[in-house]
Amino acid sequence: MAFPGALNVRTKARRVPRGGTVAALDVGSTKVVCFIAKVDDPGSIRVVGIGHQVSRGVRAGTIVDMEAAETAIGTAVHAAETMAGEQIRDVLVSLSGGQPESQTLTIESPVNGHEIGDGDLKRALAQARNLTISPDAELIHSIPVGYTVDGSKGIRDPRGMVGERLGVRLNVVTAAANPVRNLMSCIGRCHLGVEGFVMSPYAAGLSCLVEDEMDLGVTLIDMGGGTTSISVFFDGKMVWCDSVPLGGAHVTNDIARGLTTPLVHAERLKTLYGSAMVAGSDEREIIDVPQVGEEERGTANHVPKSLLVGIVQPRLEEIFELVRGRLEASGMAKMAGRRVVLTGGASQMTGMRDLAAQVLDKQVRMGRPLRIGGLAENMGGPAFAAAAGLLSYAVQHHADLPALAPLVEQPTGLWGRVNMWLRENL
Repeated sequence: MAFPGALNVRTKARRVPRGGTVAALDVGSTKVVCFIAKVDDPGSIRVVGIGHQVSRGVRAGTIVDMEAAETAIGTAVHAAETMAGEQIRDVLVSLSGGQPESQTLTIESPVNGHEIGDGDLKRALAQARNLTISPDAELIHSIPVGYTVDGSKGIRDPRGMVGERLGVRLNVVTAAANPVRNLMSCIGRCHLGVEGFVMSPYAAGLSCLVEDEMDLGVTLIDMGGGTTSISVFFDGKMVWCDSVPLGGAHVTNDIARGLTTPLVHAERLKTLYGSAMVAGSDEREIIDVPQVGEEERGTANHVPKSLLVGIVQPRLEEIFELVRGRLEASGMAKMAGRRVVLTGGASQMTGMRDLAAQVLDKQVRMGRPLRIGGLAENMGGPAFAAAAGLLSYAVQHHADLPALAPLVEQPTGLWGRVNMWLRENL
């Protein structure tokens, strides 16, 4: 019997049958994406509905205008439902804001010298439900990342072993309660239930990383519009995550201010000409920059591309330096190894891989969704990694979740406790 990679306190226990439907909602600072997928075989998913909408009312992954965000979410979901030809009731939601905090805790449970079985594992994992969380925080994930038996570390699966005490090492991820509740309320106003929250860098990792990277140690950097999220995977599990409140939208704002051009033109300049690294030809290449308040094209400024790159590069260097600082402060740098995978919409700029390698002093590759069928080429890029990862999480998670179903409600009566003991030990 397999156990889930994460226990999400909000997730409802349900198995997705073959031919069943899963829905994912990625509410970002620059875009809202809804994917609806069918489960063809266990672990195999095929996207049948896609909704993509410019985000409104969201800043740094947090709702700042409930009505605008509701409209953007509703429009994206409706487009996905129309394409899929069916209506959805619940969605799995990515979380990129809320100032996530990740810490490793060890919980021990007595096993009194007998052979460790499924029941002992479930009892040990059950204690994760009773973790004391601050009233202004929400528990998002409690991920088993390793086991100990009588203090011996490095155990992947303790079942069948004999010992006195079973320990579970957990990566506990919390987020500020109010941003999470506001997002849940906004989705509820669209007549949708929240099946669970998944941290954005966790979902992106499930989507983009290969198994060897997850086992040997890798850092995933998900560069969004308002936030840059970080996760570290080791031994097949996410062992740490964090986020930096800077992203692609801040680069756009810097361009708009530095070149006194409207935001819409700043975004266009970033997309067409932006580069994370200076090239020798940048001084000779001239670009037109429309000016704020000017309607005639003839009034545009003509500036060398090097001026644009000179605005873009310092901000991106700042983002990667903050990521490096968070990694070093976390104590996870050794587990993270020398491998970095970049994903997210803001990672697509020319030269981003080289700049990341230079600042972080690691080997860097670009990541895109690997395990999802039915995605068009324009939807299979780094910008849609988190949304695709939510679908992977839904299938993997729900396939195992019934093993933990008894933990949701503990029996109180005598017969209830007897029945539970019989189920676990016979």
